[in-house]
Amino acid sequence: MRHALTTILTLTLLSSITLATRVKDVCRMADQGESVLQGLGLVLGLPGTGDSGKDLVLARPLAQVLANNGAPIANFEELKSSRSVALVMVTCKTPSAGVRLNDQFDVIVTALHSASSLKGGQLYLTALTGPRPGQPVYAMASGPIEIDDENITTRARVRNGAQIVRPFPQTIIGDTFDIVVEPSFAGFQSTTHIAGRIRDEYQLAPEGFTQAADAIARALDDRTIRVRVPSGYRANPAPFIADVMNTEFDPAQLKLPARVVVNRRTGAIIATQDVRISLVAIAHKNLVVRRITPPPQPSPANPLVSTESVAGVGTDPQELPRLDDLLNAFKALSVPVENQIEILHMLDKSGRLNAELIVD
Repeated sequence: MRHALTTILTLTLLSSITLATRVKDVCRMADQGESVLQGLGLVLGLPGTGDSGKDLVLARPLAQVLANNGAPIANFEELKSSRSVALVMVTCKTPSAGVRLNDQFDVIVTALHSASSLKGGQLYLTALTGPRPGQPVYAMASGPIEIDDENITTRARVRNGAQIVRPFPQTIIGDTFDIVVEPSFAGFQSTTHIAGRIRDEYQLAPEGFTQAADAIARALDDRTIRVRVPSGYRANPAPFIADVMNTEFDPAQLKLPARVVVNRRTGAIIATQDVRISLVAIAHKNLVVRRITPPPQPSPANPLVSTESVAGVGTDPQELPRLDDLLNAFKALSVPVENQIEILHMLDKSGRLNAELIVD
């Protein structure tokens, strides 16, 4: 069996490896969360596919831009033949970890009126505020338009188009802080187990015996864990918080229903139990996944070629393959996270992933 340009994952007799999960993979600081910035803007330079200059909804903001740049118009009639400008909504999603001055993020640009296409345009400098009325300007956005889907040319992206000009308020850490379990992992068993692992790690540290272990972390409810900062860290709590968020635990101990949770932004893939995969063959780009038990025996007429692009996954031939073996094989073969997520989607749609798939 000779392999040419295809990467082969062969599900054979290999032992399963349990992957530990970090607290920060399933939790966040209580006052952190994704935010959305927004603003009304103009896309310029369109090849006749923009809004009609006869419409006041476009004429007013366009006239204001011209006036601000020293080229006021006498009346809106001067703009009636314009089709090179489109009124758009500009949105930007910022990460839960917060933002700092001069950070840059992608923005999504969506036509609001009669423009038929934003292709070839340039987003004019647009102020982005918080989602509630009266909030200040946090970012300025501008840049060349990129169409994500050629079938939908009225929605586009500007890569790194938003630059933060006003950082969000920073988290103030006192004697305690709360961490919140993501909804997919919520449960009293989850918060109790994670709090216990944080206490265990603290007890192993030399300074851990200077304070009662049970006061370090405790579950408040099915999603919230309160962590007390040791007195020795209160002047500079950052190292302690980093240790807490990097504490490892066994996801199986959360006792949740079988789930596979995927975070597209971070690329994290977490299985809550010993998730199994039903027998399946998958062809995806240059990747083929299939089960061969037992492994084929090489012969002069049919040699078995081994390369670094071959990885075995699976367990006993009487059992279904484990998801964590497949993820380990992906890692060994340097399969991009985007491709891993696509394969998980296909497994779920085909009914071969024996768990609930949740994509954040």
